[in-house]
Amino acid sequence: MTMASTTKIMTALLTIENANLNSEIVVNSEMVSVEGTSMGLLPGDSVSMRELCYGMLLPSGNDAANTAAYVICGSIPKFASLMNEKALEIGMKNTHFMNPSGLTEDGHFTTAYDMALLGSYAIKNREFFNICSTKSIQVSYGNPPYNRTLKNHNKLLGLYEYCVGMKTGFTKKSGRCLVSAAKKDGVTLIAVTLNARDDWNDHIKLFEYGFEHTKSVPLNSLINGIKLKVVGSDKKSLALKLSYTPNYTVIDDKNLDVVREIYLTQFEYAPVKKGRIVGMAVFKEKDSGRVITQVPIETAEECAVLS
Repeated sequence: MTMASTTKIMTALLTIENANLNSEIVVNSEMVSVEGTSMGLLPGDSVSMRELCYGMLLPSGNDAANTAAYVICGSIPKFASLMNEKALEIGMKNTHFMNPSGLTEDGHFTTAYDMALLGSYAIKNREFFNICSTKSIQVSYGNPPYNRTLKNHNKLLGLYEYCVGMKTGFTKKSGRCLVSAAKKDGVTLIAVTLNARDDWNDHIKLFEYGFEHTKSVPLNSLINGIKLKVVGSDKKSLALKLSYTPNYTVIDDKNLDVVREIYLTQFEYAPVKKGRIVGMAVFKEKDSGRVITQVPIETAEECAVLS
């Protein structure tokens, strides 16, 4: 199905990953020659890449999406190729992008499942999370720049207390489209509807159902007995710990069957400071082998050079 401006989740994500968000660019006429919703960009305007991300995720500016695409790749077709490469990386097997804004175009389509994959991937990016969860923000751009307020079209941020994003969309062909995220008691859920007339209420019902059937449980973070060899120190080895205790979302209280793999450097040369990253703990579902999370392993103590 077509997905309208929920497309801009991918556009904003690629902008964050491929651009210096603090950099200022000057808009030209080619960048903003696009119909539909706008953040109000005009040729000659000065705007930062971060403001473009706010412009595409809050008021759903097609001009913002187009401008970012031109800055990053030089043309819409080249940026669409980048979008499709990223889609394959995420696992979106039934998606194809033709433009950065989501305007109706042959060959521009997705599925609700694929958009859920994209949403769950994007929400883990801290910059993306901060932007899509913002209800309104005052920014300054133009020629010369002046202050103006951008408001988020995602009314679910105000309607549902646990909502933390993400993006709306609408065209006559697509109908009302919505990708949203909600977080409660350590569980983050993604909901997607395409061409749903009552999407606000649909998503609230989906989240209430989801939170009723899921819970977050801590995984084993203890690595007692595992030590790191040290060369040239007053100590032969150092105690280790995980950087943080990871959590796992369990559905309907099913048995937690997780395996942990430890990867460490063979040794470290002294001196070694406390908190140095020396390896990785990888948690996987036992049956499927799917990686749940990866947590850095760090030194729990320090050592000096042997005097």
